[in-house]
Amino acid sequence: MSISTSVLSDLLQSLPYLRPQLYFKASLTALSHAMEDQVLAATLDQPLIIASFQRERFYRQEAHRYQRLSQRSNQIYVLSAPETEFVNSSEYYEKVAFEPDDALSQEWHLVVVANNYATCLVCRENLGSIAKSQELPDMIPSLDMDTARRFEGIWTSERGVSLKAAELILSRILVYRPELADKVAQVCQRFGIGESRRELGAAIQNEYACDIDTDPFVQRLVTYLQASQYKLHKAYRSITAQARKERLVNSISTAIRRSLDSQEILQVAAQELGQHLEAGRCLIYRAQATDATATIEHEFLNQGVPSVLGQTWDLQLNPLFQEILQKLEGVCVTDTVADYRVKNSPALSLIVKQFGVRSWLMEPVLFQGRLLGIVELHYCYFPSHEWQPGELDLVKAIATQIGAALIQAEAFANLEKLNQQLEALDRTRSNLIAITGHELRTPLSTIQVCLESLATEPDMPWELQQVMLSTALSDSERMRKLVQDFLTLSNLESGRVEWHPESLTLQECVDLALSRLRTRSSTEKIPQIKTQIGKTLPLIRADGDWLVEVLAKLIDNACKFTPAEGEISIKATRNRNQMVEVTVADTGRGIEPNRLEIVFDRFYQEEGALRRTAGGTGLGLAICRQIVNGWNGKIWAESNGKDQGSQFHFTIPIVQGSVEEKPSLIAH
Repeated sequence: MSISTSVLSDLLQSLPYLRPQLYFKASLTALSHAMEDQVLAATLDQPLIIASFQRERFYRQEAHRYQRLSQRSNQIYVLSAPETEFVNSSEYYEKVAFEPDDALSQEWHLVVVANNYATCLVCRENLGSIAKSQELPDMIPSLDMDTARRFEGIWTSERGVSLKAAELILSRILVYRPELADKVAQVCQRFGIGESRRELGAAIQNEYACDIDTDPFVQRLVTYLQASQYKLHKAYRSITAQARKERLVNSISTAIRRSLDSQEILQVAAQELGQHLEAGRCLIYRAQATDATATIEHEFLNQGVPSVLGQTWDLQLNPLFQEILQKLEGVCVTDTVADYRVKNSPALSLIVKQFGVRSWLMEPVLFQGRLLGIVELHYCYFPSHEWQPGELDLVKAIATQIGAALIQAEAFANLEKLNQQLEALDRTRSNLIAITGHELRTPLSTIQVCLESLATEPDMPWELQQVMLSTALSDSERMRKLVQDFLTLSNLESGRVEWHPESLTLQECVDLALSRLRTRSSTEKIPQIKTQIGKTLPLIRADGDWLVEVLAKLIDNACKFTPAEGEISIKATRNRNQMVEVTVADTGRGIEPNRLEIVFDRFYQEEGALRRTAGGTGLGLAICRQIVNGWNGKIWAESNGKDQGSQFHFTIPIVQGSVEEKPSLIAH
């Protein structure tokens, strides 16, 4: 029973002078409401109103208006293709349910005919608009998509056109509801619908004979235009805000690409973000989940707002920070005066009072779930700031950029550190080749000469034979020490050493270390050595064998670079960190200030591997550092410069409860 022909096509065929126009649904909605408001404002009775809504979903949006219109007239006809509950009925007005495949399902009609005026709206939906709506058949179009639907049709106040449109639609109503024939005939007779062409022409000549108030119609259109202008202004503001956001993100991205300096990147981010959101204060600082405090490193300030740059804030007592750790999401406080987290925290209350924070936002800087830092925004004094979703999204986007920048800078720093380690390793390899070549080749050559002499010259005097044997034994011992130092350092650096800490007296270890010099002192003249160890110095806790090794190597090192007429002293005192500090000082060659740290590097030798006047491999101090680090102590060197002597210090943990020291002086 559906009808395939279009009302608009029939109307244009009947009145060829009509020219259809293009309308958007938003415009048609405003026109329809204006026509309906005109009926509601008029004092005349019983106008004819015909409305076709395509689908029931569109009718439901206007059902309440047609209940009000039914109080003005009993000649109201509403047409729609049913989707749920729309059926033929005559409760408030006449409902006409047509078939979904009827041509009416693609058209929008509204016809109003009264005694002294008439208007009509007859439109057909554009085929392109229908195709777009069919792409999502199971979804109700969004508001923006719905209002942008396009229609082609006629809107006019010509009475003759309105009467013809009414005739065409009423004829279709009778197809679906033939029982309304008498009611339709009454309204047609009343308004002259379906009369001859001559009578229609007379109606057209009197089409503007209207004595009703058109102000409601005009007001409706003005309201629609104002609403459209407001929406347009709102859209422009949204576009502007989005453009500002993109510029901000781009400026920070540019800073990241331009520099690998994390300090510069964070300062640019704080400045740009604070200015963009017009905050009183924008802070960015590094913080990790295990940190107890954080130092404010980067800050943007608005005029009249006090600075917090360089201050250290407690994180463990900050409930906002603890909430971030739990949720890994930002926290915002609209009004610090009323927020329970601030009122119940003395630390936060002090910050709010001292720095005038009224609204507070903390956003974590994360990378793969790892906390790297915090971005804070403060709006100070009055009034409080209502945080908008767009602001929160922007801060989150900036925090993501900052996280990427910090990881990038960290990776670059690690790469630089790795390069430095590779360079040091290369230097170590070169030194190793040079030193082992010299240290092994030289004694091997000497041993070979001595043994060949002994083997080829049996008549060699006994005294010379003893010299040859003594020289070979001395150089073999030198080689043994070299190999032993290599193995010792390798074990220490690889962590293969097993430590056996015990309670010891330092004096005992010093005596054992000095006893190693007795063999050397019988053949070489060494400087005078003095010890100043308190008799009641607290007991120390360390591995005794390794402690003796440290003392022996430091004393041996001092003897190498101190002339025989010089002096070496060994002192020990208790410092404030519950450690015993041991000092081995000499009056020898001294160390340049810029080399006080590198003397502990492997293979370091002041004169070079092949030009030194003192023996050794340059591994002794490196071994000492590894041993001291093993019991969590520290070792360092001091010197006033060349030929000013040097002092080597290292610390050893004490046994808790030991008594204080009383110094004594012993000379060796």
